[in-house]
Amino acid sequence: MRVAFGERRDMAKTDPIHAPAADHAPVPEIHPASAARWNDLVEVIGQCAVANKCWCAYWYLSNAGYKAGWGEGNRLALQQRVEAGEEPGIIAYVDGAPAAWVSVAPRTRFDRLNRSRHFAPIDDLPVWAVNCFVVAKRFRRRGLLPVLARAAADFAFARGAPGVEAYPIEPSDKSAAGDLYLGTVKAFRQAGYDEVARPLPRRPVMRLLAGAVAAQKEAAPAKRRGAGELHREG
Repeated sequence: MRVAFGERRDMAKTDPIHAPAADHAPVPEIHPASAARWNDLVEVIGQCAVANKCWCAYWYLSNAGYKAGWGEGNRLALQQRVEAGEEPGIIAYVDGAPAAWVSVAPRTRFDRLNRSRHFAPIDDLPVWAVNCFVVAKRFRRRGLLPVLARAAADFAFARGAPGVEAYPIEPSDKSAAGDLYLGTVKAFRQAGYDEVARPLPRRPVMRLLAGAVAAQKEAAPAKRRGAGELHREG
């Protein structure tokens, strides 16, 4: 299956974030993809037959460059970003083991998005993009995607992003497993993202804004206080 961005073949610098888990999902510990954690990132991506050829170069390079580097060249390109201190995403750990990788960075860094016709910017907000998930084999089908989507947003907000944006897919009976690297609409919705545009029938743009998250956090104590007052009155 082809995705809107073009054909994809076959498809420890900060304190850890303890991401809130969905019901029955593991509670991962989140770290930036730093040079010190490069081997952990390799462990996760190396388990995926497609990702260990792509290494997220799909998002950064031209089609020609991406295809020319298929495999080792693309791995070196990501390693250079990590070793330069760019922190191009997050690594999730479950019980101390590397469990997942999520690509999240300022949208403007991704050449694929910069030249996309369908997914051109919808406004001038300097959002970050959450655009790739790789989950290690033994941690799949355990409800991690919504947790990772929210953790990616928190990572971006902690670095000053006003909002995060994603381009998930609505799976169909014809969807292959490799199509899900973008994440699903259901997972992002569970993580609190809202649909803001739908340039393709099964491919929305979904966002989570830092201001909305802050408002939710401020409203939660007030809601609990109100419930307590009603209980006392009763």
